Amino acid sequence: MGEMKNQIAIGHLACAAAYVIFGINVVVCRDIATDGGIAPIVLFSMRALVAGALFWLASLFTKKEKVPWKDLLRLAGAGFLGLFMPQLTFLHAIAHTTPVDLSVMSTTTPIFTMFVAAIFLKEPITWKKAFGVALSFGGILWLILQSTFGGNGASETEPIGIAFCFANYIVFALYLGTCRKLIARYSVVTSMKWMFLVSFIISIPFTVPHLPSTDFMAVPSYVWWEIGFMIIFSTFIAYYLIPVGQKRIRPTLVSMYGYLQPIIAIAVAIWTGMDRLTFTKILAAMLVFTGVWVVNQSRAAMPPPTKKE
Repeated sequence: MGEMKNQIAIGHLACAAAYVIFGINVVVCRDIATDGGIAPIVLFSMRALVAGALFWLASLFTKKEKVPWKDLLRLAGAGFLGLFMPQLTFLHAIAHTTPVDLSVMSTTTPIFTMFVAAIFLKEPITWKKAFGVALSFGGILWLILQSTFGGNGASETEPIGIAFCFANYIVFALYLGTCRKLIARYSVVTSMKWMFLVSFIISIPFTVPHLPSTDFMAVPSYVWWEIGFMIIFSTFIAYYLIPVGQKRIRPTLVSMYGYLQPIIAIAVAIWTGMDRLTFTKILAAMLVFTGVWVVNQSRAAMPPPTKKE
């Protein structure tokens, strides 16, 4: 029992760290999209290429795992569903939405994940879990809406951006709900090196037409630092941490940590002088973390014992 609790704690820490990075990444990606002059699909290919290379390099120093052809095909599907589609839809979404509006819609991810997990993993939807999701959803929605309408209420979000946002959350929820057993079968490095390889290969036909018109020499130096953060931290490290959590806690709990993303994004804005801390934001943050705690207390949130074969 003690070992199981330790594993669950590791899962929670991994997810928390990953979504803190993702929160910073929202602000960084918006800045890159504004000042970088690089097409979203080119950015995605850069992420997939470098992060994939790092995972393949890491595999040289970890235990070798033989992956049968059947599971290679499944990992290819997981790469499409968990990396290519979510990252591509995110990069398109952020080009047509504000970070604030994108964060509002990201709160729907646990709802999609909860239903996907109920369908594919037979994970029960308890009243306690539903209440926790609703509580966190209400807190973060209130927080973001206060930020949105605190000024002149103007929004740069377009309908196509909203469509890409919801496509992003639905696809990632499907990944969390359907690929857990596959991801748990192999080490993080083994899973990620194949998934990123597939994602990069898929992106090539979409990236090549944009390369002639991309002036890499004109990209400001600070944007290159932001791209470095996006690739190393938001892609390699964060996508290493997600499967660590995915193996140890249920999909609904993994997605619940997505509520950290907008909190961190606003914290960065406060730190840079773009926003200020108010009682409303503090109270909303308390609601968010209370909701996460309520879901964690549900007996359904405890992963079933692993069957030894």
